[in-house]
Amino acid sequence: MSIRGPRKGENYELSVDLNSEYRDKRKDAIKRVIASMTVGKDVSGLFPDVLKNMQTDDLEQKKLVYLYLMNYAKTQPELVILAVNTFVKDSDDPNPLVRALAIRTMGCLRAEKIIDYLCDPLQKALRDENPYVRKTAALCVAKLYDLKPELVIENGFLEQLHEMISDSNPMVVANTVAALTDIHISSTSSLPSTSSPDPSNPIPDTSSPAVFSITPAILSKLLVALNECSEWGRVAILNALARYHAVDDKESEHICERVVPQFQHVNGSVVLGAVKVVMIHLRNVHREDLIKSLIRKMAPPLVTLLSSPPEVQWVALRNINLLLQKRPELLSSEIRVFFCKYNDPLYVKVEKVDIMVRLGNDRNVDALLSELKEYASEVDVDFVRKSVKAIGQTAVKIEEAAEKCVNVLLELIATRVSYVVQEAIVVMKDIFRKYPSTYEGVIPTLCANLDELDEPEAKASLIWIIGEYANKIDNADDLLTLFVDSFTEESYPVQLQVLTAVVKLFLKSGGEGGGERGRRAQVVVQRVLQVATRECDSPDVRDRAYIYWRLLSMDPGAAKSVVLSHRPPISIPRTTVAPAVLDELIGEVGSLASAYHKPAETFVGKGRVGADALQQKGVAPPGSAGVEDDLTTRKALQTVVAGQQSENLLDFDDDGPSTDNSSGGLGGLSNLTLQQPAAANLLAGTSSNPLDDLVSIFGNASMEPSQPSANPAGPFGGSGAGMGLAFGGLTPAPAAPAQATQQTQQQQGGQEDLLGLF
Repeated sequence: MSIRGPRKGENYELSVDLNSEYRDKRKDAIKRVIASMTVGKDVSGLFPDVLKNMQTDDLEQKKLVYLYLMNYAKTQPELVILAVNTFVKDSDDPNPLVRALAIRTMGCLRAEKIIDYLCDPLQKALRDENPYVRKTAALCVAKLYDLKPELVIENGFLEQLHEMISDSNPMVVANTVAALTDIHISSTSSLPSTSSPDPSNPIPDTSSPAVFSITPAILSKLLVALNECSEWGRVAILNALARYHAVDDKESEHICERVVPQFQHVNGSVVLGAVKVVMIHLRNVHREDLIKSLIRKMAPPLVTLLSSPPEVQWVALRNINLLLQKRPELLSSEIRVFFCKYNDPLYVKVEKVDIMVRLGNDRNVDALLSELKEYASEVDVDFVRKSVKAIGQTAVKIEEAAEKCVNVLLELIATRVSYVVQEAIVVMKDIFRKYPSTYEGVIPTLCANLDELDEPEAKASLIWIIGEYANKIDNADDLLTLFVDSFTEESYPVQLQVLTAVVKLFLKSGGEGGGERGRRAQVVVQRVLQVATRECDSPDVRDRAYIYWRLLSMDPGAAKSVVLSHRPPISIPRTTVAPAVLDELIGEVGSLASAYHKPAETFVGKGRVGADALQQKGVAPPGSAGVEDDLTTRKALQTVVAGQQSENLLDFDDDGPSTDNSSGGLGGLSNLTLQQPAAANLLAGTSSNPLDDLVSIFGNASMEPSQPSANPAGPFGGSGAGMGLAFGGLTPAPAAPAQATQQTQQQQGGQEDLLGLF
């Protein structure tokens, strides 16, 4: 029972007016109640008074009362039962609007107590003579299935829905398809089927009435209704057609030809839905002339979407980007429609630039570069950076236009605008990767802007260029010394690039045999290795420094083959997602998945059901995806076993290989699992601890320091010639008592063997 408020205030006045003997006064009070409810005021205490005004011939007042009931039915479930008689009475009203309103409202009242009273009126509404009532009842079945599926199945509502697909009214057909699709999705995703071998990937039972299987007979009825229903009905039918698996290529051609007229619809959602259906069924079409014709007809409606408001434009652009990855020829001659306007928001401009680069070719590259150069002079920093990056992508993509792109970048660098210069240098690094030894003439210009750089990515790019062309830059050692001086103050990516560039400089200068330049390079490399191993707090930088040190000290030839190895030229990927994911996203055109360029499972949470499904994947039966995961785990452990049996890079003991008969491959797993219970649990599938895989790998790892090598010093240890200039303590000392080791260190002038840190 609701608690009546004090006899003053707004709610009390409303209560008095709701019980007034005058009809106009009561109606006005209901409007004020709805207004208060709309702005967030709590008027649930007036529930009994509003309920008294349900029985009226005034349709407007009835709609207002029903609106109030839908809003407060959850908070007043006991009182909602009082409205059942009125609902049942209204479902037999001569006015079809009243009948439909009663059915719709009862479906929206998500109260358990009223559901059982909904069945009889719903049965009548599904067979109503008026199509407006039937189409409303069809959607009500879907709402009822969401609340109580077993009730829908017991009363035969699903069978009635399947019969209503043959209805003479296209709107009834469209709403029926929408309801059956919702029920189909709900039934196939709620609980896995018992007949499915994989609980995480249920195979729906096609004999169940909850599964909406489209047959050729249903297909013809949907195609007939498609041109006659409303825009949202067309969207529902198009989504159903996208799920249909054509029997042969003739049927796919027929579907495409019947859907093509929807390209001319004014609603963007209908256009994208039609594009989705055609793109899906094009997979089965083998006639080249028909494919080209359909692609050609698809371009104008997509271009028309760009005249929509910015938010719709962005959605259209994201979908166009996806479609171009699948069909690059779709808009090959329409690059000009993607040129940015002065009043476009940033998010629209960014998408347009991406599509412009994707559509760029040797025929339109001049117009493209002219446009991008203009964008690079805008005031929006993010957009300018995107434009400069697009120029670099164009150079990498179109080899014939690379020189033009480089000239444009040099003009932008000449502006001396800090963020433009830095982004241009980052882009030039990619161009050097694509076309090595082609544009070396621009290197002095890039090096002249060294003082302008303050961003890590730009610094790292210029350092890479200096290291890559160290033998052609006269003052490369001086330029790199500037970064070595501030090595500990730089960011980690810059430190890694400085380390690699200095080693490249040393190797390319020839070491001691390289004359004065080689000796200067040797001083720089010794200094940077000492700083990186002693003072740097990044494990990545330290590890790379130790590896370089080991390579240089043991085998300069191997160091050359590693550090100066040939790198394959880079290229712009044709797609931004995997081919399998791209096909899945094409089937989701017009939804959030196509806008995000991600499958729906990555951003739509399913609560506890989703968590259970993820856990079930770990114990999948043979032949399922879970077995592949298990094999992946075994391969990973196998790799670890092989790594434990191989030489440790940081172990300088040069004794012969181990003579034990430990087996490789999966056989080595037995040794690992016998020693590591965590690994045994992991492979047996009984592990519940996510850290077991790490424990199994490192649980019994030996932490004892390795014995130093007894071999004579390598090229960097003082006995080599040419590049092997003595670095003092670079080579690990032979095994000796502690006193002898101290004497050796004193003889070396107090220089510490950094590799002894291991």
